[in-house]
Amino acid sequence: MITIFNRRELLTTYDMAQQAQARAVLDAAGIPYKVRVVDRKNGQAMLAGSRARTGSFGENMAMAYEYTIYVAKEDLERAQLALNPAR
Repeated sequence: MITIFNRRELLTTYDMAQQAQARAVLDAAGIPYKVRVVDRKNGQAMLAGSRARTGSFGENMAMAYEYTIYVAKEDLERAQLALNPAR
């Protein structure tokens, strides 16, 4: 089980395709993971990445969602090798 105490950050991206590909690689390797998604365009003032009352004019909508993939501490090296086999 992956908890806040035994997890390590493997990847942070704003690209949905990249996070989907990383998840597919981790699934194929049998490595458990958790994904955290932060909505950067959220209008609620108390949430992370909030735009509050500023609107969205001029924002890059390609960076609206931030994806962070976490793996268990003991799986970090194996997950890194699975994502970057040329290392």
